[in-house]
Amino acid sequence: MPTISRFFGIEIRMYYEDHDPPHIHAYYQDSAASVDISTLVVLNGSLPKRVYRMILEWAVEHRPALRANWQRAREHQKLVWIEPLE
Repeated sequence: MPTISRFFGIEIRMYYEDHDPPHIHAYYQDSAASVDISTLVVLNGSLPKRVYRMILEWAVEHRPALRANWQRAREHQKLVWIEPLE
């Protein structure tokens, strides 16, 4: 499960051969959630509100790169690092 970005203690990962819909896995301390790339809705798990807002800000800015990485994962290609939220 490659890590594709890391910022403010948040780690964003994407699995190869993961199920639809396209999503990311976000980890922060003892919290974890999967977030739909298109809708940015939490599919399962939970995160502190402040962390979720940072992930939303980051994901909106990088949505095309997230979609491209999802496609790479489906094709078993190396995933690209996405710049962190600053």
